[in-house]
Amino acid sequence: MHFLSLSRSECDDTVTGSVSHSRFSTMEKNRLSTLVFIFSIIVVFYSPQPLAFKYAPRFLGKFAATSTKSQPPQFPYEIKYFQQRLDHFSFSELPTFPQRYLINTHHWLGPNRLGPIFFYCGNEGDIEWFAQNTGFLWEIAPQFGAMVVFPEHRYYGESVPYGSREDAYKNATTLSYLTAEQALADFSVLLTDLKQNFSAKDCPVVLFGGSYGGMLAAWMRLKYPHIAVGALASSAPILQFEDIVPPETFYDIVSNDFRRESSSCFSYIKQSWDEIESTGRTNIGLQLLTETFNLCQQLKRTQDLYDWLESAYSYLAMVNYPYPSEFLMALPGHPIKEVCRRIDGGPAGTSVLERIYEGVNVYYNYTGEAKCFELDDDPHGMSGWNWQACTEMVMPMSSSRESSMFPPYEYNYYSFQEECLKKFGVKPRPQWITTEFGGHNIHATLKKFGSNIIFSNGLLDPWSGGSVLQNISESVVSLVTEAGAHHIDLRASTQNDPGWLVEQRETEIKLIEGWISDYYLKNKAIFVM
Repeated sequence: MHFLSLSRSECDDTVTGSVSHSRFSTMEKNRLSTLVFIFSIIVVFYSPQPLAFKYAPRFLGKFAATSTKSQPPQFPYEIKYFQQRLDHFSFSELPTFPQRYLINTHHWLGPNRLGPIFFYCGNEGDIEWFAQNTGFLWEIAPQFGAMVVFPEHRYYGESVPYGSREDAYKNATTLSYLTAEQALADFSVLLTDLKQNFSAKDCPVVLFGGSYGGMLAAWMRLKYPHIAVGALASSAPILQFEDIVPPETFYDIVSNDFRRESSSCFSYIKQSWDEIESTGRTNIGLQLLTETFNLCQQLKRTQDLYDWLESAYSYLAMVNYPYPSEFLMALPGHPIKEVCRRIDGGPAGTSVLERIYEGVNVYYNYTGEAKCFELDDDPHGMSGWNWQACTEMVMPMSSSRESSMFPPYEYNYYSFQEECLKKFGVKPRPQWITTEFGGHNIHATLKKFGSNIIFSNGLLDPWSGGSVLQNISESVVSLVTEAGAHHIDLRASTQNDPGWLVEQRETEIKLIEGWISDYYLKNKAIFVM
């Protein structure tokens, strides 16, 4: 919303400066005074506000929007489908939908030897992408003799109700069944059916998940303890909800990741937002920004460029791995270090925006293959994750003036609500997730009612600030690594893995072995009885 930006004195001059007060009646003077006051209020409250980033918190689902079918799978699996109820919590006769899942039984010990089932809780995207980027499960399955199952989350990938994505995403009514609760029920029903079909009802199940999938794994262990014996929840921000962690946490951690590499790099980025805003006030300035950042299309508003840059910085913090990777983009090891090297390394006379462009190229074009850049990262319109963020996955985000390299921004629920009403016609329910799954006083709750959960986090990951970072009990354990990034422990091992990562995975394996051994002992005792 744009308003004429005038100071109070300019408003007074505009309204009264060229007109003699003697020509007005007392009533007219009062009207003018009222107008001046109202106009001043508009100026005070609607002057240009700090940058408001995209309201949906950033996970990795956008990178799983397309399938990996064009590439041969690194890990083998069969693709199967299971007919799921559209609504698990009513008795209405609604149409079912095919839930896709990937399965591998090559190493499974079978039902007679109570071979375990490793079950990955599918995220907000195509399940094949997540399966190919979760090598840890595939690598440890042989030593456990485990079956591996990757179910797809409803409304993502090929697991869409109503026959097509277009129909499923049509409106708030058709999207209303896209919730974490329904997804967990899907997983539980699918597991129950699989165990029956494989005569494996006594086989232990271990849950895995990263990011949103990690949240689902932790919640599923708590909500369906009879379904699974334990859960590895990697980079799972189950506390990133209202009044639990400060809303500045995410962007403060992103900023700290850059500042730890270079204070000057941090300062250049912090300065760049004002440069972009001042340059983009005119059409000529927008053209200059288009050319400076090598954009494919003419930049129409600076907000689009803000979002594009903020996406790069946030994702760089999430995948700031110590070795080269192609998880999101082709990136070097320690990518933030390389970004800052390029930002700081410009010769004398290099402008701030030219430095920023050189830095962001590490993320968007490290291979040098891109000819220009498209800013629109969601060309298909409605996003399933945006829907979830507008309904129950309400994660407040702010940017602090002191410690953030981003423009200051104060989270405003009512503005957020307006955006959700405008986009989907729904009002968010910010307290629902903590009502359904808990979150407040989580340590006491998990100590009393939780067991066999690993919360693993790397402190370079901006989502770590919303996760569990302390051991809660002997069986609810927090594994924290200073140099770790977004669920790096779930990725396939490489020759370049640092020692701390090797040790972290060994600890996770020992804990999972303990869960399964305890299950076998208890199961044997039950059979003896």
